[in-house]
Formats: sequence, C-alpha cells, structure tokens
Amino acid sequence: MSSLPQAISDQPISTMEYRSRQQSSIISDVPSQHLFRSLPAVSRILEFEEVQALINQTSQELVVEAATVILDGLRRAISEGTISEEALKGTLPEIPARIAALVDEWLTPSLRPIVNATGVILFTNAGRSPLSRSVLEQAAEVGQHYSNLEYNLEAGGRGHRDLHFEARAKRLLGCEAATVCNNAAAAILLTLNTLALGKKVLVSRGELIEIGGSFRLPAVMEKSGAVLREVGTTNKTKAADYRDAIDDETALILRVHPSNYQIIGFTERPEISELVAISRESGIPLFHDAGSGYLFRGDQPFLSQEPVVSESLQLGSDLVCFSGDKLLGGPQAGLILGRKALVDRIRKNPLMRALRVDKLTYACLEATLREYQTGSYRDSLPIWKMMSLPATDVKRRAEGVLEGIASLPLEAELIEGFSVPGGGSAPEEQIPTWLISIASKGLTPNQLEQQLRRSPTPILTRIENDRVLLDLRTVFPEQDAVIVERLGVIYRSIAE
Repeated sequence: MSSLPQAISDQPISTMEYRSRQQSSIISDVPSQHLFRSLPAVSRILEFEEVQALINQTSQELVVEAATVILDGLRRAISEGTISEEALKGTLPEIPARIAALVDEWLTPSLRPIVNATGVILFTNAGRSPLSRSVLEQAAEVGQHYSNLEYNLEAGGRGHRDLHFEARAKRLLGCEAATVCNNAAAAILLTLNTLALGKKVLVSRGELIEIGGSFRLPAVMEKSGAVLREVGTTNKTKAADYRDAIDDETALILRVHPSNYQIIGFTERPEISELVAISRESGIPLFHDAGSGYLFRGDQPFLSQEPVVSESLQLGSDLVCFSGDKLLGGPQAGLILGRKALVDRIRKNPLMRALRVDKLTYACLEATLREYQTGSYRDSLPIWKMMSLPATDVKRRAEGVLEGIASLPLEAELIEGFSVPGGGSAPEEQIPTWLISIASKGLTPNQLEQQLRRSPTPILTRIENDRVLLDLRTVFPEQDAVIVERLGVIYRSIAE
C-alpha cells in the first residue's frame, strides 16, 4: 500500500488537503502492526506547499535532514510501542510544521543576548564586559572590509598586527612595549614559557590560585615548562622569603592577583615596590599578573584593593599582564606590557602564533583604549557606567518597572540591596543598589526564575529568601520594557 493516497498528483498539496486524505484512507486501511507503512516517504513530504516554501527560504539539504530526523523519531516511537494508532493519525499531518520548527531551531543562533538582572557586573558566564557601541562600530568597520592588519601602509610591505594596539598602549600607560594574546591565562603561559622554560619561578604560596573552570596556576606553570618554587606561607609571605629563595636557576619573580578570594586576619604580603627592589638587586625580572585590568585608580571605594596597572608599571614591574574583558571593559584578550627586550622575546615565541588574536579583537581593543585616552570611558564603557550608576537612578528605573507590572497577580516591592563587581574583581566588595523583589502567586520562586530564564530573550535573576530578585544596575535601560513584557506574558498565562 502506498504511504500516501494514490490520488495525490505531482503538484504541491496543502497540509489541510493531506490531512483530509490521510484521515479517510490511510490509518483506517492499515492494521496497527503495519503503522510503519503509513509514514510518508521524504520525497512525498518535499511535495507539500509548506515544505516547498521552506526549501526556498533555506535549502533542500537542510529540509531533507530535518524530515529524516522527524521520520526516524516516529519510526522509533512505533518500534518501541510508545505511540498509538490514533496518536500517529493525528501526528502525520503535523510533519511539515515539525520540520519547519526543527529547521528554525537549527538556524537560531546559539549565542544570543540576554538580560542580566543578577546585579553581577562582570558576569563571567554571561560574557563578562559588554562592549560599547562605538567599540562595536569600529569592529564592524574593520570586519566588513579589508584592513591593514599586517600591512605597513607607510613602507608598502608586511607589518605587525601588534602595532595597532601597542602604540596606543605605550602612549596611555607609558610602557616601553606591549603585545596581546587571546586571554590572561595564555599571557601567563606564554610569558613563563618564553622567559622561564626549565627555570624556577618564585611565587608566594598565598597566590597559587584556582579560578573558574578549574584554572589552576600551578598547572599552567607546569604546562609552560617553568619550575614552580613556592615561597612563604599561605597567609604570610615576606620580602625576605623571595630574596632567600633566589639561586642560579631562578628566572622570574611572579606576583599574582588573588582575584576571587581574600586572605584576612594574620597576614603579610610584600608591596610591589619591595619586589621591584629585589628584582633590581638580583637582576631577575618581576612579572606582575594584575588580573582584572584596572588601568587607573579612580573614585570607586569598592576597587581600592585592586592592583592598578599604571601604578605597577610606574613602580618598576618589568612585565604586567591582565585581562581585556574585565575592568578594562573591552574584548577578551590577554595584554602583556613592559620592558621592550622582554616583550620582543615573548612576541617571537612560536606559541604566539597559536595564541594570537584576530582583527576584530584588535579593533575592539584599540577602540576601548581610545575611550581611556579621551577620558570618556566612565561615560561610554558599559561596565563603568554600571559601576558608577547612583543607587537613586537604579531605584527610579525599578519604580518604573513596578508601575508596569502593578496589575499583575504578584507581590512585588523595592528593597535595598547590593550589586557586586564580579569576574574575580574585588571579591566580597558590594555596591549599594535597589532590588525588585517578587513573591510569586501561582509559581514557586524556582519556577518563576526558570520561566524568566527560558524566555525568548532570557532574563537572568537571583533567588534569596524565597523571592526572585532583579537588579536593574546590570540591565540596559532599553531592556526594562523586556522585563515588564515577559512578566506580563507569564502571569497572564497563569490567569487564563
């Protein structure tokens, strides 16, 4: 027996017509043990008007693959006995719609914007620092054209990609040279491999960090080929500990930003100036991992304990590395600044080829540094605008959201709370803010959080004391309406 009625012509048919035909002549004529024979062939499915339209919009290969997946799923259900004859009867006319839904799912970008209402400014899992519009415009301009990435326009020959970033970094921070790789962990790996392969690197025991994703400094050092030489204790390391550990096999003194933890109480840690003095006495370079990329000391009290890149260079650190997508406010990158002789050696390391960044990163990085040169970064870079936003402004916007959801069947109020820098920057530090606190009617806090998170534009929140909390400090103003609209959709569906 044919999988479709024999009256079907070679012309495309509609799903409505197919439903009518199959309901009257397929299932009724096919015994339940022969349900496999009721499944249409892929070639027949491709004749449907809706499927033809989908092929024109996408590609035949993609549609055929989707049709095959849908049919395989139905065959599996028949084989396992998990679909009845009646259920299959209702499912067959839905095949074109299922194919369209699957194709749409495959073509929908996996990486997409979200609404970050957690109050965590440098939210690592959410991409850390958002880029400013001017930075993205520069990247778009470079990305959609050919560029002088490695072409020296003055000399008319091959150039070096670092020059686009290095000149601006030298002017801004007063360093002799600069290079960039794909992230801060790579910067450490590359520097140690270049300057300390098979040699000792002195590190305080209190700085042998592990951060997100099981990144462990000792493991990175091992992969670099450097030899870890621990000095001091977990809570107390003195300048003399470094001095006493130096021998003929010592290649570097490494200072590491603890990043996402603090040691408090009975502690001691040398100042950068003390390590610089030891470096000068011994002739062993000082390499400072400054972590978050805090370029210049500002007026944010919650960043008072963060290492400052410009100060480290001024004090005499031979090399300083840091992230591009944390407090710098730019793209993911690992920046290495310092003495020209050392940077030149790092740049020539064959690993640099594997760890280098592309033209879009250079464009974003240069444009981000330009915001610092003009002094406009506090007003233009999103993370600095968020950190500097007065709590009263957060409250005013939150009141607008409350007004927009006032008619919904939920209990919502404003409460005082705190945002956090995040991204391993300033651990335990807090920024005063105002929070929208929602006690849901008809949904548990976990259910509401899940529905918000699974929205077409995902909305990330946090739960405390059995209430869902939203912090607008980390929400872009134009996204306030997204929150209001989504809460409306969720609670109107409950009411219905």
